[in-house]
Amino acid sequence: MLKNQIRKRILKLRKIKNYNNIQPDFNKIFNIIKKLKTKRKIIGSYHPVNFEVDTKMLMKKFKQKGFVISLPVIKNNFDMEFYTWNLNDPLYLNKYGIPEPKKEKKVIPNILLIPLVAFDKELNRLGYGGGYYDRLLKKMEDINIIKIGLALSCQEVNKLPTNRFDKKLDYIVTERNLYK
Repeated sequence: MLKNQIRKRILKLRKIKNYNNIQPDFNKIFNIIKKLKTKRKIIGSYHPVNFEVDTKMLMKKFKQKGFVISLPVIKNNFDMEFYTWNLNDPLYLNKYGIPEPKKEKKVIPNILLIPLVAFDKELNRLGYGGGYYDRLLKKMEDINIIKIGLALSCQEVNKLPTNRFDKKLDYIVTERNLYK
């Protein structure tokens, strides 16, 4: 099956399954980070849209544990950068309708919570097709970043078609499983 066919099918399924904003298990994610003994505590998250896995409670819990929260801002050159965000700060809709923080303090996260459309057990990720996260991960290859995809179990497919631009994740967390 082609990527755009998988994307269309899974987005429709995710909308039905995640109508009530299913929350991932914070402890599963926190235990990954604890086990890796990361010194820096900068989370690169995302604000959920289009029935993505809801990260709002995760961000709140990470903030309570002393982590810096950052959200992506899409640049004009199809690039993405992360800026700090406090939970009560206003967000602004970009041209794609995605909430972004005000560009005040740019940071380089060492932990990324990454949205996805579909995934397989090999930790391959299918996004919306813009390549933003793949470009970001390519640009940050020399930095030790923990890449955690967040999904619903219904977003799993047997095998995703991949190409040389696709970047694997380190972990994928669903409401049921942890893939590593």
